[in-house]
Amino acid sequence: MDLVVKECGVNNDIDPDKIVQNIINLENKYDEYELIQIYNHILITAHNPKILMTVISLADKIRDESTLGPLVDLLLTKNQASQKIEIDDLINVRALCAKAISNYKDTSVVGALLYCLNNKDEHYKVRLACADALGKIGDKYAVAPLIDLVQDEEEKSVYLKESAASALGAIGDLRAVDPLVSILEAKQGFLDKFSFLKERVIEALGKLNLDNKKVQQALKKSLLDSSPMVRINAIEAIMNSNAENASEIIKDCLKDDDKEVQKNALIAMYNLEGRDILDEVLQSNEYTEDLKEEAQNLIDEYEECDE
Repeated sequence: MDLVVKECGVNNDIDPDKIVQNIINLENKYDEYELIQIYNHILITAHNPKILMTVISLADKIRDESTLGPLVDLLLTKNQASQKIEIDDLINVRALCAKAISNYKDTSVVGALLYCLNNKDEHYKVRLACADALGKIGDKYAVAPLIDLVQDEEEKSVYLKESAASALGAIGDLRAVDPLVSILEAKQGFLDKFSFLKERVIEALGKLNLDNKKVQQALKKSLLDSSPMVRINAIEAIMNSNAENASEIIKDCLKDDDKEVQKNALIAMYNLEGRDILDEVLQSNEYTEDLKEEAQNLIDEYEECDE
């Protein structure tokens, strides 16, 4: 293995692009089992970020369980080679490691991902990647730490909170309902500025328990939010709910001040009620010409599909 790696020029002071190409060309010389042994060896010994990121991507195509250990060690910077990499470059390598690790869907790595996620001295890119990975793996052991992160008022990165909220939605544990609803109900000034967090929270709630009255009330209240995207996300979540009065709640949004909100409300109503709402919009003077045009477009599309 050392000989193959040496032949590729790994860790030699030559053009990294040439080394990367040498490694890629190994696919033409070795079978999958041999390749994964080579990749694992490079992950442990290489200290060039470009080479490491290439090998992480190549190994991810195979996803042999033996690679999980080297990936976790690299994420946690446990091997000596990683200590030779510049900090900024190492951040990108580790973030890619977290992404690759998540593809295994192996719950044994949750502890390592949580270790990085909960470390406030860790770079936000790595923490973001770990939050996304936890959501993808879907282990319920990660729910409580993710809830703590979403609720942490001292957490400076709103983007990290967004990723944690999305992860909670992906995991689908109902313990997240009350904490997520409380975020929408909280009167915090920064939420008005960073509406993306509310959007992610609404998306997460849409994947959880929409029969919950608190969820329905929070989503209904979000239809009055100052952000058009928050209102659009709330419309979609309500449309996908099992609420008997979903169309009734959404209907007021047909008169929203924002054209895109009106359009999304109409599409939601169409999905819920069918052709009748389109005819109503066309025949009523209560709706804008833009909305009437959208209704006609949907009718044309509907009639084409019906033929």
